[in-house]
Order: sequence, then C-alpha cells, then structure tokens
Amino acid sequence: MQENTDTEPTLPSVVASLPGQYREQELLLTIVFHPSTARIGQAAVVPAERGATPWILGRRGPVFAGKASVSACPLQDRHVSRQALEFLRVGRRVVIRRLAASSRCRIAGSELTDSVELDEEQLRTGVPLLLGHSVVLLLRLGRYPGAATGMQAGDELLRGNSACMARLREQVAAAAHSDLDVLIRGETGTGKELVATAIHAASRRSDAPLVSVNMAAIPSELAAAALFGSARGAFTGADKAAPGYFQQAQGGSLFLDEIGDAAIAVQPQLLRALQQREIQAVGGPLRRVDLRVISATDAALEGAACDFRAALRHRLGACEILLMPLREHPEDIGELLLHFLLASATAQQRSGLLPHEHSTTLEIAAWASLFYSFVSYRWPGNVRELANFAQQVVLSSGRQLTLADNLQALLDAGGAPPRAATAGSAQRKMREVDEVEFENTLQAHHYEAMGVARALGVSRTSVYRRISRSPRRRLASEVPVDELQRVLAQHRGDSTAAAMQLRVSRSSLRTRLRELNLEFH
Repeated sequence: MQENTDTEPTLPSVVASLPGQYREQELLLTIVFHPSTARIGQAAVVPAERGATPWILGRRGPVFAGKASVSACPLQDRHVSRQALEFLRVGRRVVIRRLAASSRCRIAGSELTDSVELDEEQLRTGVPLLLGHSVVLLLRLGRYPGAATGMQAGDELLRGNSACMARLREQVAAAAHSDLDVLIRGETGTGKELVATAIHAASRRSDAPLVSVNMAAIPSELAAAALFGSARGAFTGADKAAPGYFQQAQGGSLFLDEIGDAAIAVQPQLLRALQQREIQAVGGPLRRVDLRVISATDAALEGAACDFRAALRHRLGACEILLMPLREHPEDIGELLLHFLLASATAQQRSGLLPHEHSTTLEIAAWASLFYSFVSYRWPGNVRELANFAQQVVLSSGRQLTLADNLQALLDAGGAPPRAATAGSAQRKMREVDEVEFENTLQAHHYEAMGVARALGVSRTSVYRRISRSPRRRLASEVPVDELQRVLAQHRGDSTAAAMQLRVSRSSLRTRLRELNLEFH
C-alpha cells in the first residue's frame, strides 16, 4: 500500500468539552488493540469545534495517553498511514473521510472507501474502527479518564481504564474505608463478586475470612440453619452443633450473592442480624457477631410485584454500588479481553499463542480482527461472558489463533442487551421447556441459573429445582470431593475450566471450593 508522504507536523491531542447536549463529555478514541499490547486502553480526544479545520488521525498523531504505566505517544504503527482519516463535526454528527492512498479502514463492520457519517446514537453506543489490519480503536462519546492512579488493594480485580471503572474504584475505596454494609446491584455477569472481593481486600477486615454464599442455591427450608447455624439435637440428624455462614465470617465479611432470592421466611432474621448484629442458631441461643455484610443482586427489590421486605432492602443498602453493564463502557473490552486471554493461556501453558513484539504481520492481523469482532459484540452476559469467550478462544486455538464455529456464530450474530423484565411480563412454566431446549440453554449459559432463567423466561428457582431432580444433572454442591480435586488439578486450579468440565455453575463451584479450602483461581 502506497503511503501518504505528507510532511505536515503531527496534530496535538486536544481535550475539549463538547457544547450543548454533549457538555461534560468528549468524543474519545480508545485503543482496543495495538501490536504493543501495553498500549491497550490509552485514549485521545477528538476536538469538538465545528466548522474548523478537519482533525486528522494517523500514525504520527494524535497523542494517545491515559495510562500511568505507558508513555503518551501517537499510534506509531507502520501499518497505519501517516495521515489516514479525517474527522469533521457537522452539527451533532461526525463525518469520517478516508484520505487518499491511506491504509485500509473498517468502520462499524464495513470497509471505508470514501466517507461515512455517524449520528449521535452511534457515537453514544460506540463505533469500532480497524486501521491497517493491526490497530483497533473505539470512537465513542464519554469522559476522558485522565492518567490512571496507582492501584490500591483489590484494584487489580477491577480492570479497565474508562471513566466508568475509575468511578467504580473510587466507590470501592470509599466503601472499604467504612464498615457500612454494602449492596451491589447490576446485571448478571457484571462482576459483583469481584467488587465484593475488592471491598473486603481493601478493608480493615482483610486478614479475616470472606465467606461467599449463593442465596438462590439455598432451599428455603434450610436457609435459617445454613445462615445462622444449628444446635446439637435441633432436628433429626443434628448430632453436633453446626456453625452457619454468619459465624464462619466472624471478624471478616459475609457476601450474600443473589440476595433478591432470599427466602421470605428468613428475611426477618436477616434484618435482625443486620440491625442488632445478633443471630440465633436453630435450637440455640442468641449470639453476637462482628462482621460486615456485602450483598448483591440483579433482581428488582422494589415495586408492588416484589415480595422483598422494604426494611431489609434499606438496611442492606447503607452503601449502594451500581455496576454498569459492559455495553456502557465498551472501551474497556480490549484491556479485559487481553487480561482473560493471558490468564487462560498461562493456566494452559500457552502464553506463546498471544500477540507479542515478534509476532508476524499475519498473526497481528488475526488478533486485530478478533479484538475488532469482540468490541463489535453487545455482551448480554457482560464481563463473565467475555471471560468465557476468551477461554474458548485459547481452548480452540492450536499453534495459531483459531475461532470455534459456535463462537464465531455468536460473534457474527452480534449479541443484544437483555430485555428488562416488567411487573406484568408473562413467564413460562418450566413444564413447557423440553429436555433439548433446557440442555442447550444450560450449555449456552455455562450452567449459570440466572442466565438460563432469563433465556427461557422461567424463574431461577425452577431452574435449580429441575437440575436437582434430574439424574443426569447436578449442582456444584453435589459433586464428590475427590472428583473436584481431580478435575481442579487437571486444569491447574482454573475454576472456570473445571466448571465447564463438571457442567456446573462457576459461581457455585467457587463457593464450594472455598468451603472445602481448596485453592483455585
């Protein structure tokens, strides 16, 4: 490809607020993929002035910055022309024109031969760009993150260089420095358990245990004994006293995942435990406890159709953190994807598969195309789905990057955000779901009950019930210990890979492994 030999000086990166409706937002270009992978997450700001000289993007300008660990500099990739694209503001739209003799460019899934006009909705959603087979950028309205600060304890779990993730890290730090109970809300797969872990790791209780409980997996008749313990002789078979999750978390933190599925009968006891820091074991006396409670849910806790006690909801949310779905901060997809790929490749001793400074042009092009496909996908399963996809990429690749047919089909379909459930929305009965549909949905959603329930339009409780009643299926709590140890060793402690082989939920498996004090990652 003939390169533009223009000798004009490189244009500087300008940080400017957009006028009118765009005030406090900038039009950002974020690096989603670069042959120098340390640069993934850096950003530049497209100037907002209208009617001015067009803004030029190319090899030599603008300067991309925003990561403390990497020096600010232009793209500097030899496959990108010195001057590749021209950006011009037209009202609330942006016109992007490919310059003469410039390198190849794909925008929003199509080859750019001349020019394209992008409207406000597209800019808010995010528009992916593939430059010269090797660099992937995301053009999106957002807020410039600025230079990243040094990570605190637990921050390594909350990756991303967007303003959204910066705010989340600030919220986690504020919550960690207090001893207030925390309610984490967000769609399935947004990383609620990671946030809980980060809060605990940065708190004064970090040396004490963090006990995680999946409330949806506890049968209502066993909830009180599981949470608060039971005294010897409290019921048939209780030949000795058994501590509950509250006692196990003494001095530390208790994470109540899926709190929206807490049994109605146990909610008053939960409220008392939170208010008085007192629990009563089944058949036992009152006992004081010292712990912090962190809870999480993707369910609605308010409204006439909700049977969750308002007093409990208010007590849980002394400090509330809302996690944004991945489609609301797609500029973090590149950094997250690289992290998950590296983790999976390292666990399988396949680190040589990943892009590096000595990768060939064809290898770089293949990885750039993959990252471009990933940033174009809508991620209904959020960060958890991204992590699963990354693992599948490593598992399906040989000496070279290869994408399994099922994964390619999902990426081609694009994904869509989950539909919000309404109070009056109809719900299927589990008996209407045949075995083939149920099994396929389980596999597609990696045996996570919430995703399966959403996809089928049934209750999460009915999913657990059907699994527990089937001789062909099992819950993580039903897997024998020796089998757990064997499969975990086979996958070198990788809980995600182990869960896939065992055909159980990853979150439930991790809870079981913690209970057994088995090491995993």
